[in-house]
Amino acid sequence: NIHPENSVYYNGAIVLRSLQQTKKQKLLDLYQSVRQDQRLSFSLFILCLDWLYLINAAKLNNSDEVELCS
Repeated sequence: NIHPENSVYYNGAIVLRSLQQTKKQKLLDLYQSVRQDQRLSFSLFILCLDWLYLINAAKLNNSDEVELCS
C-alpha cells in the first residue's frame, strides 16, 4: 500500500530534475516549478530539499537561492 508519489525519494527526484534545468532558483520559484509537475505540499517540498542537502545534491547559496551542487 505504499505509493511512490508520496515518498521523499520520488519527490526529491522531481525537485532535482527541476534544478537540473536551471541550476539555481529562488525557493518559492522552485516550489512553483515543481508544483507544475507534481502536487506536493510545501512541507514535503522542504523535506525533499533537506534530503537533497544531506546527500550533497543541492544547497542554499548566499543569495538565498537553491542551487545544484557540483
